[in-house]
Amino acid sequence: MNFQADTLSAGALTRRRKAAMIVQMLIGDGGTLSLSQLPESLQETLTGELGAIRRVDRETVAAVAEEFVSELESVGLTAPGTRDGAILAIADHLSPPLAKRLTAQTALIRNGDHWPTVVDLSIERIVDIMTQESIEVCAVALSKLPIAKAAEVLQETPGERARRITFAMSQTADISPDAVRRIGASLAQDYVRSADIAFEKAPVQRLGAILNSTVTDTREAVLEGLGATDPAFASDVRKAIFTFKDIATRIKPTDIPNCIRSVDTEDLTTALAAALAGEEAFVESAEFILSNVSQRMAGQMREDAEERGKVKKADAEAAMSKVTTAIREMTDSGVITLIDPDEGEDEE
Repeated sequence: MNFQADTLSAGALTRRRKAAMIVQMLIGDGGTLSLSQLPESLQETLTGELGAIRRVDRETVAAVAEEFVSELESVGLTAPGTRDGAILAIADHLSPPLAKRLTAQTALIRNGDHWPTVVDLSIERIVDIMTQESIEVCAVALSKLPIAKAAEVLQETPGERARRITFAMSQTADISPDAVRRIGASLAQDYVRSADIAFEKAPVQRLGAILNSTVTDTREAVLEGLGATDPAFASDVRKAIFTFKDIATRIKPTDIPNCIRSVDTEDLTTALAAALAGEEAFVESAEFILSNVSQRMAGQMREDAEERGKVKKADAEAAMSKVTTAIREMTDSGVITLIDPDEGEDEE
């Protein structure tokens, strides 16, 4: 065996080989390195360089170590080098709302893999990717989606564009994991953004809550005007509204006892008295309540309502509002669930 032939000299070392030697020195002394944070292509290169080293003389090892220390000492500043690292480094110095949003983004990222955040985007946002990015990038993105979501995205993508993307998927067989990871990071940077939201609830929910608390005449006038300008929005708002008229169609019979338990007896009596003397929808809701409690209780409630007599409109609306408010509070807290008014149509 020619020992000299197997021994590397300082002049024969590339920067990659020197880096591999430094890694070997560190791990050889029992140190630990977070090499998994490097791109896989660099990990693979490092492994190859390290595998090529057989013997290195003491003088060369000392020279490489001295060069490494010299370079470290010449560095005046180090920074995270990545957006995610920067977020973690300065999160405590940012405004709390911004720090919270940025930290939430990095929490979904593991070992530099941004794909979970991309996959979690809405269908509409992913369709934006399908229509704005290159065909090759779209093919990779579509391949990363769960099958059901990919099918929905493909359905929403324009026909010719969809065909080109599906054809490009046949050309992704040999793409490297590192390339896929870089594509995910790029898409996350461009499309995964937490926009500032002024309101916690959607417009439909906000307007529905407001109209729930308005008097009937005002509510119907608003909905009529809204229906003339934006029928779809008006329809969604009507679904978000819950009034006394909706009790018979949107409350499960078994939930009625819970719904009226927290309502003051006088308010319930006034609401039933007004409803039984009102239009058909009010009568149906009143009878629905009475038919889903015990016969003895229903008899007493009906008798009390009859004794209450005629109710002023303002008093009637106030009492009915107390009943519906109690029901909405139980719905918001998850105690009961309202029946979707579209369920019957879907089943048909």
